[in-house]
Amino acid sequence: MKKMLWSLLLCSAVCAGTTVNAQDATVKDMKDASGKAIEKDPNDTIPQVWKKGGLISLNVNQGALSNWAAGGDKSSLSIASLINLYAFYKKDKNIWDNTLDLAYGMVNTTSLGTRKSDDRIDFLSKYGYQISPKNWYVGALFNFRTQFTEGYSYPEGNPKIKTSNLFAPAYILLSPNITYQPSENFSVSLSPATARWTIVTDDYLSSVGAFGVDPGKKAKTEFGAFASVGYKTKLSETASYQGRLDLFSNYLKNPQNIDLYLTNVLLVKVSGLITVSLSLDMIYDDDVKTIDKDGNTRGAKPQLKEMMGIGLAYRFKN
Repeated sequence: MKKMLWSLLLCSAVCAGTTVNAQDATVKDMKDASGKAIEKDPNDTIPQVWKKGGLISLNVNQGALSNWAAGGDKSSLSIASLINLYAFYKKDKNIWDNTLDLAYGMVNTTSLGTRKSDDRIDFLSKYGYQISPKNWYVGALFNFRTQFTEGYSYPEGNPKIKTSNLFAPAYILLSPNITYQPSENFSVSLSPATARWTIVTDDYLSSVGAFGVDPGKKAKTEFGAFASVGYKTKLSETASYQGRLDLFSNYLKNPQNIDLYLTNVLLVKVSGLITVSLSLDMIYDDDVKTIDKDGNTRGAKPQLKEMMGIGLAYRFKN
């Protein structure tokens, strides 16, 4: 009996020792593993050459009145859409920024019928080669602007008058320049030698010499100085702003009358895909005549457009 008891005690001691040694080995392995350096995949350190993304926005507003004592149109419906795409390239001393803005809006009311409220195609491409560590670049800028469909002026008590169409006008601008661009959010481009072409392919608008072309001609060439300022920022976790200002002076005719193109877009995210948008655009072109309420042609004036809406907005990027 004593021999059996001693055998049992001896086996227990051997098993306990084996277990303790196994636990010590496990703890040691864990300590060794925690001290090892993590080796990164070399591909993870490659800088991102292209940054691409955009915004798609759609605003819809509808209203209806029936026996409304305060008066107003019986029904109204407005739709405004915006697509903003970008592709930014940066490698070594080279930068190449590309943006495309597409906008279109319609409004329909009982009294006025259907009218266009927004219409824009705007492509901007800018290349630069860094010549200074202080973010100075030399390069070139290309800009193309037009609209999708016909536009009209609506004089009071008179038939509507056609004022624009696809490629009527279209503006093409080519500008070798020097640019200061400390970040992707801000840039200033200057050029003392810029070529700009105004194209009017619509036969009617061409025949009346719209947008400064000679009557019957389809294009006009200008040469002058150009400046462009672009800025965008994230105001908060839910709000962002983007704006652009272009200035052009035609050396060949009235260089003191500077053409201006200004765009501003403010977006505020309410929740999820719901976003409030506010846009304010201003255009002044010395060659673009205006039409008064009686249908008479007048001189150039600042053109203003303001739009505010709430709707769906979707952002994406790589």
